[in-house]
Amino acid sequence: MANFYSVLLTVITIVAGLIWLYDAKVSKPKRQQRIADEEKRLQQTLSDEARERVAPQGSIAEFAQSVFPILFVILILRSFLYEPFRIPSASMMPTLLEGDFILVEKFSYSLRDPIWRTELVEIDRPERGEIAVFKYPPEPSLDFIKRVVGLPGDRIIYRNKTLYIQPACDEAATQCPELQVIERNLERADAIYFSGATPLQQYREQLGEVAHDTLVDPTVGNRDRYYFQQPGTARDEWIVPEGNYFVMGDNRDNSEDSRYWGFVPEENLVGRAVFIWMSFEMDRKASSMLPQWIPTGIRWERLGGVE
Repeated sequence: MANFYSVLLTVITIVAGLIWLYDAKVSKPKRQQRIADEEKRLQQTLSDEARERVAPQGSIAEFAQSVFPILFVILILRSFLYEPFRIPSASMMPTLLEGDFILVEKFSYSLRDPIWRTELVEIDRPERGEIAVFKYPPEPSLDFIKRVVGLPGDRIIYRNKTLYIQPACDEAATQCPELQVIERNLERADAIYFSGATPLQQYREQLGEVAHDTLVDPTVGNRDRYYFQQPGTARDEWIVPEGNYFVMGDNRDNSEDSRYWGFVPEENLVGRAVFIWMSFEMDRKASSMLPQWIPTGIRWERLGGVE
């Protein structure tokens, strides 16, 4: 659906631009000639109103001329600079909440054309701990947002709700990094996040240079039987292939991520989440007379940068 809007915006912009170009190069000279002929016949300079009566610009061409610059600027901003996204689920709680509207920096990793997503310019690659938006590998028409946990060549283990990472071994290194336990510290004893009626445990975790919070549901058991199985590894272990990334949601027991469907190829990357520009409360009761999609309030305190 997200790619549909990109294609639609691109097509509309191109059509408006072609109409404007045809009018400027073909129709406008003809209008100017008619005006010149009429002024010669009358032996006087016509006013703007009279010129419009003698050689009016078509309504479609006039509309295309007025909207093309706006559409072009929007297309450039949305395709190559920043694109707004809405958080539709609770998989990234507590970092991102349902109802948050974020800006994604499209040029963080590369510049791609908005239709075929061919890489035009390579800029950078994701760092461990960043929050990335990407095309969902099983269904690329959908945009997903998760935290980057594993980089190419990393060995990832998620066992008993504990994350282990063995960074990729550099070919020039004389000794490879050891398997590291990603420590987590209990952040809050009083639960403020829930899954239904179940209070969730909130932990502080350090991934690379990024410190962030995660949530764990103490009532949920081991789900490794549902994990994506990579040949040659244990059920709860993965080795990230070159050109791919391993991503997870911060709401660890309520996130459909790499543990269940595999890796994110570089070509699926859209950009890096950088800013929450609006956050709506969406807790309207079922008995309300208003539709459920109408916000109940604004969480002003959430506006700002994303970690």
